[in-house]
Amino acid sequence: MTETLAEKIRTRQARVGVIGLGYVGLPLAVEFAKAGLNTVAFDVDVQKVDAIRRGESYIGDVSAEEVRAVTEAGQLTATDDFSQLGSVDTIDICVPTPLRKTGDPDLSYIVSAVDEIAGHLHAGQLVILESTTYPGTVEEVVRPKLESAGLRAGVDFYLAFSPERVDPGNEEWNTRNIPKVVGGVDDASTEIAALLYGQIVDSVVRVSSTTVAEMVKLLENTFRAVNIGLANELALMCRRLDVDVWEVIEAAKSKPFGYMPFYPGPGLGGHCIPIDPFYLSWKAKQTGFESRFIELAGHINAGMPRYVVELVADALNSQSRAINGSRVHLLGVAYKPGVSDTRESPAIDIALLLHERGAQLSYSDPFVPRLSEKALELEAITPEAALASGIDCAVVTTHHSGVDYADVAQRAPVVVDTRNALKGMDRDNIFRL
Repeated sequence: MTETLAEKIRTRQARVGVIGLGYVGLPLAVEFAKAGLNTVAFDVDVQKVDAIRRGESYIGDVSAEEVRAVTEAGQLTATDDFSQLGSVDTIDICVPTPLRKTGDPDLSYIVSAVDEIAGHLHAGQLVILESTTYPGTVEEVVRPKLESAGLRAGVDFYLAFSPERVDPGNEEWNTRNIPKVVGGVDDASTEIAALLYGQIVDSVVRVSSTTVAEMVKLLENTFRAVNIGLANELALMCRRLDVDVWEVIEAAKSKPFGYMPFYPGPGLGGHCIPIDPFYLSWKAKQTGFESRFIELAGHINAGMPRYVVELVADALNSQSRAINGSRVHLLGVAYKPGVSDTRESPAIDIALLLHERGAQLSYSDPFVPRLSEKALELEAITPEAALASGIDCAVVTTHHSGVDYADVAQRAPVVVDTRNALKGMDRDNIFRL
């Protein structure tokens, strides 16, 4: 059975399925299709399915030309008909894994996908979970559901975990050149999953189990969250000491060993960094272990939007103004430069806090034409239009390229710079993080 599937993968005769067509699933499906593997992309969102069928892309890292090429060649098809899962040889699950308001992991998307697979699972199939989740999810949740019909993982079908490592907007690192970590429920599952990914990535890193692979992803993102939390706490400390934190970091990174620069900011954004560490701390609590570093970093990072609002208040006070009634313009609302993704964006938290305090808000973002969050309904305007309208304060929340930040600093009464976008400028109207 193993050699049969392996031969189909090597000769590009295998039919590949990908569930979930977001920032992870669509690039993965396109790469499989470009490699010559017949690929079926599944999603419950009919709009996404229809877009792919038209040869369009809604993800910045995948061009419409790439989608059109593989769809017109018949290598990629999209569907919301999950009964077709029975016709594919491999299945990658790339669905969201948010946190509930209580801070508990929400596995509902994974469970729904696995239930669909279980209804069509047949011997010889390979199932891989890519969605970030807590250590033990494959063994405790996915495997029992898939085995409920009588087939056994590692005997009748293959089961593995391979954490997604997508960095939206990164022009240097993409699906192909980012090493792929793979861990299966047994050696055969690990090897067949590694063989599949070997068709589309330059390097595959094998680990001993699905749980190790799950832990790898959480370590990566927890490492970032904790170190960003340290940088944020240092920024708060430096402000009390009247020290430029950006200058400190710039000098520290000249050390060629034993130091890696992390930078403060208005908070954490995106689907991974703000959420993944809490998957780990939640799982740790189930064993009676208290993950203090993670909890403390989360507390510091979550408090940064409120700190930025206090900086806005200080900036406006320097002009004898209050937040209430002042015209505040946000430069960027996506969670990072170069993307349209606003999930967990600290700019949204800042906007809501300013709105609660009576600010008259506007924003610029070339990737987010409309902002609809709770009580906020705003249309993007250009920085030039904002400055011409007579704003009282500009806040650099996401440092997209293409913005003349020096012009903003010269024309706005005060600027709160949370991203060091005005590095090197020394003006009394600039309030840095």
